[in-house]
Amino acid sequence: MNLPDPSTPAARVNWLRRVITVFGPLIGLAAVCALFAGLRFETFVTQDNFAIILQQTAVIAVAALGMTLIIIAGGIDLSVGSIIALGTVVIALLLQKGWPPLLAALGGIGACALCGACSGLLITRLRLLPFVVTLGMMGALRGAAKGLAHEQPIYPDETWLNNLLHLGRHGGLPTGVWLVIALAILVALALHYTRFGRHVFAVGSNELTARLCGVPVQRVKLFVYILGAAFAGIGAVLQFAYLTGGDPTTAGGLELNVIAAVVIGGASLSGGQGTITGTLVGALIMSVVANGCTKLGLANWVQEIVTGGIIVAAVLLDYLRRRNARG
Repeated sequence: MNLPDPSTPAARVNWLRRVITVFGPLIGLAAVCALFAGLRFETFVTQDNFAIILQQTAVIAVAALGMTLIIIAGGIDLSVGSIIALGTVVIALLLQKGWPPLLAALGGIGACALCGACSGLLITRLRLLPFVVTLGMMGALRGAAKGLAHEQPIYPDETWLNNLLHLGRHGGLPTGVWLVIALAILVALALHYTRFGRHVFAVGSNELTARLCGVPVQRVKLFVYILGAAFAGIGAVLQFAYLTGGDPTTAGGLELNVIAAVVIGGASLSGGQGTITGTLVGALIMSVVANGCTKLGLANWVQEIVTGGIIVAAVLLDYLRRRNARG
């Protein structure tokens, strides 16, 4: 294979683009950490605080794993926050009815996966726009969660599920964080070493070409929405553990943080591009910013402005990547 001459200006520009694409999220994470470390070193740079950041990242990260699959396939899901809220309510209700904790958790994940199947069927069978379908599902599922919970939090008796996000001694990582890491490894391997993973990238890159090559496009789309909602269901289990109960109002606006984490990590909203490693780094950036703002004592409205700015920056970054790719 003939490699381009690295001494030419065009080759240097291409090399710089590759470096930014691959290492950009890590550079951004390092810059954000350095900023808050310089401003609040004594309280930010501690083992306990880093463990808290990972604890706070767990829900966003596991939901972002599923969102990565959806975005790579060229879709979008705005109902993730509502799915997580519904999942926490279902888990709490099942525990109140005497279900074993494991079955209650699986029931919550199954209910969330069913929501993803509904969205996927509307998108694939009726050929509706993912944005419109999931926007409608966002409101419908939030309403369903409030109806099931009678518009109030549900706190069942404590079980081992409540300990999934408890910090260990001396800043030890919670079980839920290790679960997210294990799932991230499995999804990364599936994306890069299985036929399904190749099909997901193919559908997102060019749906028509993928169909002509024999890829079952509709089945792949349906499956990624089911998987995306199932991962949101796992996020609901972790959110339930964090809240110690089911709350129909929880995770409001979380879908924007999840989408931003995926895009900051290198995925393209036009599909066909994305990595699990980048998604995890993007989720960490969101959590580090929130944690750092808290350490600085900033008001909630300031944190919301910062978060909104990050989301806009993520969309702008995606636009610049696509423009550079075309150019």
